[in-house]
Amino acid sequence: MANKRDLKKDINYVLGDIIEAVYVWEYSNPSKDAKDSEKIIDDAIVTFDDLIARVNANNVENKKAHFKSINSELETKGRELIERINKL
Repeated sequence: MANKRDLKKDINYVLGDIIEAVYVWEYSNPSKDAKDSEKIIDDAIVTFDDLIARVNANNVENKKAHFKSINSELETKGRELIERINKL
């Protein structure tokens, strides 16, 4: 992890790509119900807000471990959201 700025960019890119994939699915499947896909978008936004708030936390003693845990959580949450998209 290079720095805080790169971590914020990674969070933005990963979750932005997931939201974009949901929009592509909705556009490709207009006859299907969009309730589940909208829930995925909502969960991606909540995840984004949570991770950015954790990145911006100032009361952290071991920043390297803190950022590493945020990065691993981003990977975990991202994979969960991608699996949900694939099940649509």
